[in-house]
Amino acid sequence: MQIMARKTKMMLRVEELYRQPVESLLPKMINEKGLSATAGELSISKATLGYWLLKLRIEVRRIAVSPGEILVVKRDH
Repeated sequence: MQIMARKTKMMLRVEELYRQPVESLLPKMINEKGLSATAGELSISKATLGYWLLKLRIEVRRIAVSPGEILVVKRDH
């Protein structure tokens, strides 16, 4: 059972602007641009972005990959 976090007014504004839920928008943006650039594009502080990630239970992990290795992300849903 997934508990839905209550969204802030700013989260709702971002959803309206990008026309998608922040739960799916944030991981995509962070993977493409990184944390700082995502916060900048959304016009929020890095601290606010960190709070949103905690609130929405979005995990950000950093992984080192050697030359010749590949990383595969498996979604469980």
